[in-house]
Amino acid sequence: MNIFQKIARSIIKKSFDLAVSTISFFSKMEPYEQKVSDLRKLKNGTLGKQIADCLDNNNWTLVPKYESHDLKHILLNYQMTAEDEIRMQAFMVGNGNYSIPSFAILLFGAILLPDLWLTFYSDFKKGRKSIAISEWTIEKYANRNLTELRLELLKSKFEQKIIFDMKRAIKFGAITSITAGFLGMIFCLPFLFSSNMADLVGAGFPFVGGAILTAGGLLTLSNLSLSNKNQQAVSI
Repeated sequence: MNIFQKIARSIIKKSFDLAVSTISFFSKMEPYEQKVSDLRKLKNGTLGKQIADCLDNNNWTLVPKYESHDLKHILLNYQMTAEDEIRMQAFMVGNGNYSIPSFAILLFGAILLPDLWLTFYSDFKKGRKSIAISEWTIEKYANRNLTELRLELLKSKFEQKIIFDMKRAIKFGAITSITAGFLGMIFCLPFLFSSNMADLVGAGFPFVGGAILTAGGLLTLSNLSLSNKNQQAVSI
């Protein structure tokens, strides 16, 4: 690392330290220190516990209005250094976090660290492939196992789209089955009151088939609805 690269990293680090100090100076820090204390009590291996350990190891605390920032550092396994700070913002921009701070930090880092442009681009592509995490909060995910959460990030948008398309196709098939079955039952219904045995037999089997199609479609829709509720419960 040459002298210019060292100076650039030093400028970035001092800029971030100054920003954190300024925010902390003008904020009431007691609630955030209490939040860190609560995170320390969580089980080992949880995201919240890892955040607390990282803050303690670096003699830091949560920054007001930027608590989720530390969450992303731990979740994405980016160190709290000048380089990894810019790398994380490259990931987040690729992940869809189109905020002024993210763009500003990434631009600032790209100007000062041109030797890492390829690395930033690689992180940007990783963000594009990952599920969206810009709305994740400590309150919601602190108790979740960190390893499990990182595995969830590996589900690419393409894989999610396939799952979504499969569910939509199944739903469409279930509705079609219900519609076809119901219409078939309606069509056969008048013949079931006929005194002609041939009409009764000829209409009876299609009527039963229509009932099976309708019942099967309803059960499929019910299972899909139950599956969606279970997924929402797990995410919470």
